[in-house]
Amino acid sequence: MKMRIISDSDISKLSVSPLQWVEWVKDVFLMKRRCQLPPKVSLHPQGSDFINTMPCMLPEEYHMFGCKVVSRIKGGLPALKSEMMLMDSATGEMLALVNCERITAMRTGAVAALAVQTFKSSKARIYSFVGLGVVGHATLDCLLPMLDAGSVVRLKRYKRHAEEVIDRYSAIYPDVNFEVADSIEELLADADVIVSCITDAEGYFTENTDVFKPGVLIVPVHTRGFQNCDTVFDKVFADDEGHVRGFQYFSQFRRFGEIGDVLTGAIKGRENDEERILSYNIGIGLHDLYFAYKMLNLQQ
Repeated sequence: MKMRIISDSDISKLSVSPLQWVEWVKDVFLMKRRCQLPPKVSLHPQGSDFINTMPCMLPEEYHMFGCKVVSRIKGGLPALKSEMMLMDSATGEMLALVNCERITAMRTGAVAALAVQTFKSSKARIYSFVGLGVVGHATLDCLLPMLDAGSVVRLKRYKRHAEEVIDRYSAIYPDVNFEVADSIEELLADADVIVSCITDAEGYFTENTDVFKPGVLIVPVHTRGFQNCDTVFDKVFADDEGHVRGFQYFSQFRRFGEIGDVLTGAIKGRENDEERILSYNIGIGLHDLYFAYKMLNLQQ
């Protein structure tokens, strides 16, 4: 079999629906315990530059091994690059080299949306968003089709990003009400779900954790800004324990579990509408591998 090269434009042309990305994310969590997922290896050629390698393997019946390489080199265009090598684990044959730019964005957004669907309270109505870049849009793409009529999506104002989001989605989802918040205080007030897709934060979003109402779910996609909630929220979940074990307050989490174990029924997720929950979803290479595997099959 000739090795394939699958570009970002090849993947875009397949027009995979956002809800399909979410289903694939769920598939991976359900099979995670049968996969091989060693820790990523991070190398630093100079300064703050890095090259990360993320090897993983799907269950035996897939005979599929992948290794994602993510690099950020100052001055590079683009600065952040992401590719995955696919191999047949039964034969060692090289199958494809897959660009992972769209895959990374969509699996990140799909995991965030799945976390919201899994851990939100039954009364959730107000969904607050901060950070409306590529991952923010991917999360909205995946989440908006799941929302009940009358839901409120509240967006933090930054430049014209909030207005552009409303222009993009309001006609597609006329039953969803969009709002713009001018301050963090306004964004957080009475929110049932808070999704943060910012890549950096100076300190905490708020020093006062009492502003987070009973039943709130916080999904810090890039983990920033909510560490003061780690020790006071009722439960913390993550896509992989190894990703959060090094967190400063990991030993002080009141209760911890992996989202995959919730989805399989091995442990309980939300047990009532009063629990305050954090869901840290840093991203696992298995999602990239499974998505790349799907892209390879759809290309054939």
